[in-house]
Amino acid sequence: MPKLPRLLAIAGLLLGLCSPATRAAVPGEAGDTVGTIHWLVQDLPPHFTFKNGQPPQRPRDLGNGEVDGFMRLLIARMPQYRHEFVDAGFPRFEALVRQGQALCSALHVRTPERLGWLYYTHLHPALLSRQLHVVVRRDQLPRFEQADAPGQTLSLAEILKREDLVGLLPRGRSFGPRIDGLLQATGERSPKTMVIGRGTHLLSMLRAQRMDYTLEYPAVMADYLSSNGAGAELLALPIAEGRSTAVATAACSRTPEGRRQIEAIDQAVRKLAQEPQREAWIKAWRGPRLDEQDRLSLKRYMDERARSGPQIE
Repeated sequence: MPKLPRLLAIAGLLLGLCSPATRAAVPGEAGDTVGTIHWLVQDLPPHFTFKNGQPPQRPRDLGNGEVDGFMRLLIARMPQYRHEFVDAGFPRFEALVRQGQALCSALHVRTPERLGWLYYTHLHPALLSRQLHVVVRRDQLPRFEQADAPGQTLSLAEILKREDLVGLLPRGRSFGPRIDGLLQATGERSPKTMVIGRGTHLLSMLRAQRMDYTLEYPAVMADYLSSNGAGAELLALPIAEGRSTAVATAACSRTPEGRRQIEAIDQAVRKLAQEPQREAWIKAWRGPRLDEQDRLSLKRYMDERARSGPQIE
């Protein structure tokens, strides 16, 4: 008579043979995957928001802002990959990439310098919510606006020339080629930078009168004010150079694995552009917040993206 351990082993083998085959891959979850994409995430509401203050653990934890919402769309069309998330600042992300790790980001603006260590592909045209403003304290408004022209769009180039104004910006963040060029040309007079953790840390410093201004998106400032009970202490003033970025981008490490991943992301964008129900995913993504100018711009862009081949730099 076979011993009990042997009987159990035989039963286990039979059970394994009778069990179903490995299940089909579910977007963003375990399945028949070819690898893992590690995405950079940051709490930058309303563009990218951590639910309950915690970074996402799974794709279903992503919010539906401009960045995390579009990332959700992309991930749903890349079931061949497992998707995981890395909560890190820009300097840490760069250090990891330069060490050879394969990482991807939907938060990195394309710059000539970054092309040395990142592959890029285009996602969609920059929306109006991506128009940068100068953020100031309300009581300092007279120092920025001209008395005879209140509400007029300001010139960042002129603000940078003034020695009586002190600005502070996050270190490692790109504001697009136009503003980055201005900051570089200003040289030593350019605003100081500092490494920050949470994206809105500089807004708290501005409220505490640590500087006179910073650069940010109005929607980020509005979300900060509503979450911190700050009332209307801060104002976002439009600048002529504010729409510095032409397209939103995704980036992956400039390694063989990063190349395969950026190709998959580019293919997912083209899938989105070619879908018959394109209006449905645009509405689900942006909803009633979508400006009519943005809607037309998205339509033209996706029409062209549907017809074109890969767009990878």
